[in-house]
Amino acid sequence: MIAEIQTMGTYKYCQKTLQNPIACVGVGLHTGQKVHMTLRPAEIDTGIVFRRVDITDKDNVIPATYNHVVDARLCTCIGNTAGVKVSTIEHIMGALAGFCISNAVIEVDGPEVPLMDGSATDFVTLIECAGVMDQNAPLRAIKVNQEVVLVDKGAEVALTPAEDGLDLNFMIDFKSRAIGHQEYSVPLDTDTFKNDIAYARTFGLAEEVDALRAMGLIQGGSLDNAVVVQGDTILNPEGLRSENEFVVHKVLDAVGDLYQLGMPVIGHFMGVKSGHAHTNALLKMLMADEKNYTVVCLDDYEAEKNVRKTA
Repeated sequence: MIAEIQTMGTYKYCQKTLQNPIACVGVGLHTGQKVHMTLRPAEIDTGIVFRRVDITDKDNVIPATYNHVVDARLCTCIGNTAGVKVSTIEHIMGALAGFCISNAVIEVDGPEVPLMDGSATDFVTLIECAGVMDQNAPLRAIKVNQEVVLVDKGAEVALTPAEDGLDLNFMIDFKSRAIGHQEYSVPLDTDTFKNDIAYARTFGLAEEVDALRAMGLIQGGSLDNAVVVQGDTILNPEGLRSENEFVVHKVLDAVGDLYQLGMPVIGHFMGVKSGHAHTNALLKMLMADEKNYTVVCLDDYEAEKNVRKTA
């Protein structure tokens, strides 16, 4: 269930933003560059937007929406028509989704969101320190009306109808016994995100590191911000944060990528050995046909549902 909101305004389910700006600094996973990031409150119906403050000679604002995704191979990268990009947005987007933040401006002084410890834990802390503020505007959601499925070379993603909120199910299967076959199912609400999803770090295989770095990628990756697996061994001295940290991280990624619809989802998401590109393609399929979804005001939706229950 989407968390109920107690507000001084008109709406039971309302839009939210941050109470105060808050900043952090970290290293980008792929660029290896130090990046300063500031989360700022935003007006009603702004949505989540990124602003490249290091760029001043052209449009430096990018809406964090599925139709602005320009690359989704190893992370989610968004861009605008001026060619300005911000990559690795999925973890901060996951945290914003977890707190159901509708409106925020995210300023960065480089091409990538800082990775922090490879999870969303630091972003949860930032949001809690900034505070969350209710706004006097209705919260809208996308209700999935019919199943939308994408199958691609052994990977599969799907969105199917549900009565309430968003729940997610993910399955991965790796040859390495350190990862192996893992499945995880979880409903999305703020407490569940904070306690059961946010902690999971990004991960990679040691045998792929050299090739990726030769391509100019994962320049900022290390055992401080990623779980690295070599054969059947976890290289991180501290080990895993949970036995299923790998699949939980895939759920974290999915939460962040799904929030690029610009509002919460009422539906069920399933991912099987899939990644960012599959989820983005699924969102494009969903939104390509108006029969697939309905945009609902959650106050009205809940009222209508209660009427049906008592009828």
